[in-house]
Amino acid sequence: MRIDLRSDTVTKPTKEMLEAMLDAKVGDDVYKEDETVNKLEERLANMFGKSHALFFPSGTMANQAAIKLHTNPGDQLICDKYSHVFNYEGGGVSFNSGVSCKLIDGNRGMFSATDVIEAINPPDFYHSPLTTLVEIENTTNKGGGACWDFNEIKKIRQVCNDNSLGLHLDGARLWNALIEGDETTHDYGKVFDTISVCLSKGLGCPLGSVLIGDELLMKNAIRIRKILGGGMRQIGFMAAAGLYALDNNIEKLNEDHKKAKEIASVLNNCTYINSVEPVETNIIIFSLNNTMSELEFINKLESQSIFISNLGRGKLRIVTHIDYSRDMHSRFLEVLSML
Repeated sequence: MRIDLRSDTVTKPTKEMLEAMLDAKVGDDVYKEDETVNKLEERLANMFGKSHALFFPSGTMANQAAIKLHTNPGDQLICDKYSHVFNYEGGGVSFNSGVSCKLIDGNRGMFSATDVIEAINPPDFYHSPLTTLVEIENTTNKGGGACWDFNEIKKIRQVCNDNSLGLHLDGARLWNALIEGDETTHDYGKVFDTISVCLSKGLGCPLGSVLIGDELLMKNAIRIRKILGGGMRQIGFMAAAGLYALDNNIEKLNEDHKKAKEIASVLNNCTYINSVEPVETNIIIFSLNNTMSELEFINKLESQSIFISNLGRGKLRIVTHIDYSRDMHSRFLEVLSML
């Protein structure tokens, strides 16, 4: 039995999802004639209380489009030092938009409204970049799947209002945050100008993210997608997977979170563990003590057909997902206890 816990991106479509994809009614999306992707976009826009949504082949492209919609070359965005847009999007902020990042040294990928205030460059000081956008990621990837305090997000919204700044949400794992919190999609829609949500992580689709916002910003989104090479044809086959996932897979995230917390509990009782970061959703980040190296630990797991990620600098990562079965879970816990 192969147990792949490197990421929640390794999932494969179920038989039922594949059947939904085969039944999709498709057209040419460049002409906006694919009725299935149109249906998905309309549904997600309504879920978040926004007027527009646009399907993208990846979350990176959706985030990059959002940044370009909010900014002009030479501007600066504020984000956490752990943010995906800074660490894992190939330098696209500067390459695609000509924008720099003001990095906040936050806590597990999260920061406060006060941090934002301190990071804003004076708008009349033309020697420094003009601050125009604040970006947050919920849940935080490098922060171990941590969920933001929504009250702090609302305070950041007020700071953005006071300083005429845009506010973008990288919601690659927002579905996980929604399962753990009390907020609704409409609550998030009221606070953020633009939101990207991913379908290929927790919801188990083969690909796809959707950028959501109101007309003022989103009217140029399709042009930016085209510039980035994201024009697609019969993409309704993938959109059908997204519609199926929205109907069937959101509640299943509860099980992913439960398994992650059980893994963390076992790790905390293992003699080779130095520390395990707090676990809220489906990501476990931990470090080893000097009784075993990261390479030795990973090799021992791989000899049992178990695969996890090495984040470097002494940190290892496990991510639970929809394809990680209860039998796999029992086996993994057994192996961890025996190492």
